[in-house]
Amino acid sequence: MAGHSKWKNIQRRKNAQDAKRGKIFMKHAKDIYIAAKQGGGDIDMNASLRLAVEKAKADNMPNDNIDRAIKKATGGLDGANYEELTYEGYGPGGTAVMVEVLTDNKNRTASEVRHAFSKSGGNLGENGCVSFMFDRKGYLVIDQAETEADEDTVMLEAIEAGAEEMETVEGAYEIYTSPEDFQMVKDALEASGFQFVTAEITMVPQTLSTVDEAAGNQMIRLVNMLEEMEDVQDVYHNMEADDEIMAQL
Repeated sequence: MAGHSKWKNIQRRKNAQDAKRGKIFMKHAKDIYIAAKQGGGDIDMNASLRLAVEKAKADNMPNDNIDRAIKKATGGLDGANYEELTYEGYGPGGTAVMVEVLTDNKNRTASEVRHAFSKSGGNLGENGCVSFMFDRKGYLVIDQAETEADEDTVMLEAIEAGAEEMETVEGAYEIYTSPEDFQMVKDALEASGFQFVTAEITMVPQTLSTVDEAAGNQMIRLVNMLEEMEDVQDVYHNMEADDEIMAQL
């Protein structure tokens, strides 16, 4: 994972959340819906649902909204049926892009995603065209300001908990796990008193694609267009550019 850090992106997004709270709650509701639909509505028995609810609560989503999403998924309320889809393509400068969506109208979503790629100098591709360039990983971030433990202590605790790797970046410790061990590592570190800025299953690029300023700015436009879409849950890419451009992501 050397060279890859999501920390600055997470900081930027958290600072912008107040202006997008409605869309954020909608995305959390869809995550909760899918998790409950696939694994049932019991949080204690469904690790995916528990993680989705924890992320929603971290963004101050009201409990009523959370309960409503679970009830919709388990038949307690009428509601739309959502489908999980992943779109893959090439962004400006040949970058690899993956877009995860939850949608109740895949024709509408496909059209919107394709439009974003074409407007930003990219191309929507076939399934599998870039996914092999990414690894699915558990991802945990500990804010250095929120813990008294030093780097060696955090690393030892993470390794003992079952983590695969830890990186120290500006202001934070980034911990990576296998998807299967994510919940185990998270629970163990929480039991040791650590709190997380973020905890999620994500896609990590195996290699980075360096682009120039022009392609980098086009890539910013593509990511922003995709993230503004109601159906889009996550956007992953392997772009590497100068700090000024990367700070906009």
